[in-house]
Amino acid sequence: MIKRFVLYLLCMLCAIAPVGCVASQEPDAEPPVAATGIIIIDNITENGVESTTLATQEPQQEPQQEPQQEPQPQPPYVELLISAGGDVTLGGNRKGNPKSTIYTREFAKQNNNLAFAFRNVRDILEQDDLTIMNFEGTLTTSSIPGNNNEYQFRVDPEHVGVLTHGSVEMVTIENNHTMDFGSIGFDDTMRALDAAGIAYAHKTHLAEYTVKGVTVGMLAYQTFGGIHDQIREQLLIDIPEARKTCDVVIVYYHWGAEKDYAPNSAQIALGRATIDAGADLVLGAHSHRINPIELYNGRYIVYSLSNFSFSGNSMPSDMDTFLFQLKLRVSGESVETVDMRIIPMRISSRADTNDFAPTPYAPGSKAAQAVVDRMIKEGKNLRYALGEYPTEWRD
Repeated sequence: MIKRFVLYLLCMLCAIAPVGCVASQEPDAEPPVAATGIIIIDNITENGVESTTLATQEPQQEPQQEPQQEPQPQPPYVELLISAGGDVTLGGNRKGNPKSTIYTREFAKQNNNLAFAFRNVRDILEQDDLTIMNFEGTLTTSSIPGNNNEYQFRVDPEHVGVLTHGSVEMVTIENNHTMDFGSIGFDDTMRALDAAGIAYAHKTHLAEYTVKGVTVGMLAYQTFGGIHDQIREQLLIDIPEARKTCDVVIVYYHWGAEKDYAPNSAQIALGRATIDAGADLVLGAHSHRINPIELYNGRYIVYSLSNFSFSGNSMPSDMDTFLFQLKLRVSGESVETVDMRIIPMRISSRADTNDFAPTPYAPGSKAAQAVVDRMIKEGKNLRYALGEYPTEWRD
């Protein structure tokens, strides 16, 4: 009975509905979907009463995208400030009275203070990350000569304190006075440097010093006997070997002729070959005179750093010198030359005598400018010589 009533009611509704009513009800039409994902379903109960049932439908999920990897931050670079000076010769000549020399007399005058020699540059050297010098002499009490040098330099091993008080962390001992007192003097010197924590380099020993997480290595050679070509071949072995443990590689040469203000052709060829072999910096000494600097393939070649604290002569005819300073930026295996400057100075605090206390010239003074002018003049025949020598940082 109920079913008949429902059919009757449907027929009546269709009869009174507007034309197109049925057409508007597409049999395959999807039920309306609410924005919230709720489906509305219309029903008619057995009593003929309309009701609305709500059912939920899970919203379709968009396909998940692979999470993009954040770019890994590059390791921060480390900037190093390196200072380099020339000859440091302490003590006196064996052929004189070793207890009364120009050095021991000045030392006594300075109240036996081991800080006396570097007193006017210590503030500068304490601010860098690494200070390098050429230690030309021996730290020994031995009196047995090891060669026939006209001058044979020695000082008691306790005078290694001159270097530590001066904030010197690395030296080369590859020079023509290394063996002034033979193997005994050489061993005593290395023992004193080891005890003081000073890294040293000679032809069979790589100096290594780590600062700010960066390891700086230094190789050292002397070229006497015309062995430039032999050294060039050795560099192809030594520099890659040093790279295994060192981030920065420096080569310090003892080369050239005494009192020369410019490098000779053999020095020039070797210096550039050293950079080509992978060195980050080339330093030089022996001439006791300032020499020009080259910038070759982005690396500096400092041909001669002259004297620094030099007790070999009470009054050298030329007491001008300079401190070379270099900023390097090290990141991973990359070493970038950032900036350089020189600090013109005299090897003594006085102009009338040598007291072994290197002292900077006043900035902008005639004496400071004379050092710069000399280096520019002597570099005119060098293809890669610097055209200017800044005495202040440019960056």
